[in-house]
Amino acid sequence: MTDIHNLGLDAISCHAWNKDRTEVALCPNNNEVHVYKQQSMGWKQLQVMQEHDQRVTGIDWAPKTNRIVTCAADKNAFVWTLGEDGKWNPAWVLLRTNRAATCVKWSPLENKFAVGSGDRIISVCYFASENNWWVSKHIKRPLRSTVTAIDWHPNNKILVAGSTDYKVRVFSACIKDMEDAQNQSAWGTSSSLGTLFAEFANSLSGGGWVHAVAFSPCGNKICWVGHNSSICVADATKGNAVFRLFTEHLPFLSCLWVGPNSIVAAGHNCMPMLYSVDDNGQIYFASKLDNTQKKGAAGLSAMRKFQSLDRQARVETNDSSLDSIHQNTVTCLRKVSELRFSTSSLDGQLVLWDLKLLENSMAGMKI
Repeated sequence: MTDIHNLGLDAISCHAWNKDRTEVALCPNNNEVHVYKQQSMGWKQLQVMQEHDQRVTGIDWAPKTNRIVTCAADKNAFVWTLGEDGKWNPAWVLLRTNRAATCVKWSPLENKFAVGSGDRIISVCYFASENNWWVSKHIKRPLRSTVTAIDWHPNNKILVAGSTDYKVRVFSACIKDMEDAQNQSAWGTSSSLGTLFAEFANSLSGGGWVHAVAFSPCGNKICWVGHNSSICVADATKGNAVFRLFTEHLPFLSCLWVGPNSIVAAGHNCMPMLYSVDDNGQIYFASKLDNTQKKGAAGLSAMRKFQSLDRQARVETNDSSLDSIHQNTVTCLRKVSELRFSTSSLDGQLVLWDLKLLENSMAGMKI
């Protein structure tokens, strides 16, 4: 079910894969980006990229054009291209923001990318060939707080963004200077950058920060997770109806569609959870994808339990390990293939999960 990789790091805050999933770029929760290549004997470090001055907050790898984009708390973003010498070379991006960059994502056609920031701005960036550098245009209103998460619609012209003002918004992201301005979808029609198609509150009673957003494969639905331990889905084909599920788990930090009706979410609970959306739009819990048990827990004898009791009948134990593969917060989810995804965590582990091997335990689920 899982493939566990330990790269010798104390923590991983974000990661991204190349096209064939043989190389991975990740941040060890500091200002560096490490690139590794998988070999028969394990992982080989290819390069440590240190262009950023502060903690890297986002990484995305464009599979077709083989370019990496990174952003950081130093207010900067860089596009990295692979040179003939096998080294990644940075190109600075003109973001024109005064606060930390918080998230970054390539568009499906890989001809532009979006960067969220603490400046209440989304920078939609593209390459200006006449000037030979990366420039940006801004989406500002009605953003009122830090943009924490972004994702692209499959048509390459619509963005969804979540922020710390407890809102999720869908915008037009057309760049007239470089692409066809026709923009038709279930969310609306507009050729103007920044046109607001929809706005959703994370909760009717206020809720919490939005930690992650994701378009469904068809683009007609969006999913988001918030700090109030909720998972929500909005459907453009049902009049922008919103369906909410308040879970019993700790807050999720990332979410990912693994099919037209299935969502994986993970975060402070240290393990990925699978949720399903039925034909009426309702969300329900499907499965915990990590069935790990503590080593030796099942074989603990009654005598050992009695011996471990203190005078107040409390069990004394030095075992602080969790009943999960990850031993700390899951920080990032990435799709690897149709039914495979990866997780990285503050415990330094990179784990690949295969949903095919869970079919027997999820009989009747629509994946």
